[in-house]
Amino acid sequence: MGGPGVDAVSDAAAGEGDALLGAVLAAVLEASHDAAPRDVPALIRAAGRALGLLRAEVYLADLQQRLLVPLPDPHMRKPAGALDVDGTLAGRAYRLRRTEAAPGSPGVGWVPLVDGIERIGVLKVVAEAGEGRLLARAQALASLVTLIVVSKSTFSDVFVRTVRTRPMSLQSELLWAFVPPRTIGTRTVTSSALLEPAYDVAGDAFDHSLAGDLLHLTVVDAMGHDLASGGASAVALAACRSTRRADGTPTDIAEAIDGALTRWIPDRLLTAVIADLDTATGLLSWVNCGHPPPLLIRAGRVVPGALERRTHLPLGLGGDFAPVPLHRARLQPDDRVLIHTDGVTEARSTTGDLFGEERLIDTVVRATSTGERAPEALRRLMNALLAHRDHDLRDDATVMLVEWHPGS
Repeated sequence: MGGPGVDAVSDAAAGEGDALLGAVLAAVLEASHDAAPRDVPALIRAAGRALGLLRAEVYLADLQQRLLVPLPDPHMRKPAGALDVDGTLAGRAYRLRRTEAAPGSPGVGWVPLVDGIERIGVLKVVAEAGEGRLLARAQALASLVTLIVVSKSTFSDVFVRTVRTRPMSLQSELLWAFVPPRTIGTRTVTSSALLEPAYDVAGDAFDHSLAGDLLHLTVVDAMGHDLASGGASAVALAACRSTRRADGTPTDIAEAIDGALTRWIPDRLLTAVIADLDTATGLLSWVNCGHPPPLLIRAGRVVPGALERRTHLPLGLGGDFAPVPLHRARLQPDDRVLIHTDGVTEARSTTGDLFGEERLIDTVVRATSTGERAPEALRRLMNALLAHRDHDLRDDATVMLVEWHPGS
């Protein structure tokens, strides 16, 4: 039943109230440093018992956010089964990022695991009926569980394999190694992006990062659907980060990507939208290199043509062409900016019906109008797109949704 650190966690359970919570969490944190990834479930289970819980089990969201998969526990004889994100109480806790209690099972609850604002799964907790005072302890434990899982995911395949439901292509493995977390943000801004087909993506990629008041955004679409396409997108992200971290503008980044592709992968072209959002003022600055124009969603509808500007040539052509133009627009509080690749709008059903920009906009607007934030709105959009294609995308499809909410 045990594992490294379990006895230390049990010893920390001698206190009362806040002192007990602090002692147990401190013991778990200390024990987690040298605990093997396979020992994490036993460590969390011991922490739950020390806090007065009967059970504490970790479920992680799979790569496509359709299932909540239990973390493998070598000490459990009968592993728990995966749960659907849609249609279960556990999935509701994940989707809404709030703790849910089972109405028919007193003492059973689901606590979301959130890294910053990125959802990674849920913690199932079981307590004696009527032990509502344990909720705060369970939520604190969930926060620590998230930190442990995220930190160990960087060097262990245990958690990575847990969230995959099938093998991944070589080019997809390359791209997923480069892209950042799906969702980042602060109290004033949220940026979320999704990439499909998750296990066979090749040419699409995205990047977003925060530096002070500046939110950087990049979406690229490389020509083709092979390893060279993935290499072109990976080079583009590397050039983006190298230039951005040297205080380069979106124009500088576009020119750096063009130069890198021309030198190292000369037979590949790439379209891109590269942008900076000043989260203090709402000023959006961007370049568009042969890409579909970003869409501005304001007050529940798309503002026609709001972000349509003259596009530049795709990147990778090289040569002495005109400078990449930088465009600017001022956002209003609660505006949303939607950036997508053509694999979304040009996806056809088995009967030849295009998914189209209108369906794209309608799906996102309906989700956000009901109060859904960017991560859940995009999850619903991708589910709709995959259903439209009968879960067989032939082209990469990437969507990024940015929300500027300075008054939240």
